[in-house]
Amino acid sequence: MQEYLFNNEIYYRTNEFKSGRPTLVFVHGLSGSSSAWLPYEKIFENKYNLLTFDIRGHGKSKKFPNYSDYEIKNFANDLHELAAHLNIRKFVLISHSFASLIAAEYIKLYQENIRAVIFLSPIFDLEKTFLSKIGRFILKLSKIFDWLPFAPKPGHHIDYVKFPNSTDWSLKRCYADVSNTTLRAYSYCLKHSLQPEQEYLLEKIKVPTLIVHGTKDTMSPAKNSIAISKKITNSKLVLFDNADHIVVLNNIKEVSDAIESFIENKNLLE
Repeated sequence: MQEYLFNNEIYYRTNEFKSGRPTLVFVHGLSGSSSAWLPYEKIFENKYNLLTFDIRGHGKSKKFPNYSDYEIKNFANDLHELAAHLNIRKFVLISHSFASLIAAEYIKLYQENIRAVIFLSPIFDLEKTFLSKIGRFILKLSKIFDWLPFAPKPGHHIDYVKFPNSTDWSLKRCYADVSNTTLRAYSYCLKHSLQPEQEYLLEKIKVPTLIVHGTKDTMSPAKNSIAISKKITNSKLVLFDNADHIVVLNNIKEVSDAIESFIENKNLLE
């Protein structure tokens, strides 16, 4: 995998792209970075074309000062411009948690570019949960960032090997992630994810879809993914017993096996 910086804003990695095999694009969740996908790069780099990147405000990508900079459509457009830059015409879009909103927005705008979509621990309808009600109250305090000076430190990549079997609410991992992203960017992104007026039009997703969720997820309950699977016509739901929201880190073999099985069964060739 080689490292690059697109437009002096978006950090990304790719392997050598080869014709005749699917291209997989991985999008990480809130306060994380593309380092969450390192184990998957090792598993898949000799089988598929891979693109992993840091979403805006995260990891080694550029941080932005304003709340409006973190609207979901901006993340989707970053992905669209990066894919165009790399001449990626069709790809399998893999997203975790917050990135499910980015994926859905991208599909709403550019579904013709998608061969298939994989949602890992998606957070649709998060605004309806009890935790979101608490979160919205706390996030009212985020307005203070509008008045504070903006001088972000460059971000880096968290080594998640240091957080084995990390729970949904692991204070050490959360502190490492949020402090790297900055509380400003984190709160702005979280606030956008809780906007009830967002429309993702899941019923209009026509491409093959895999939904993976842990039954012990305490951030976004598995029942949400069960409901989502009924909205998307061409979808498959996989539930992991005793897995939590952080399936990307805690269930690497199960997730990678599910991804590969889905791709091979759908014969998603270039």
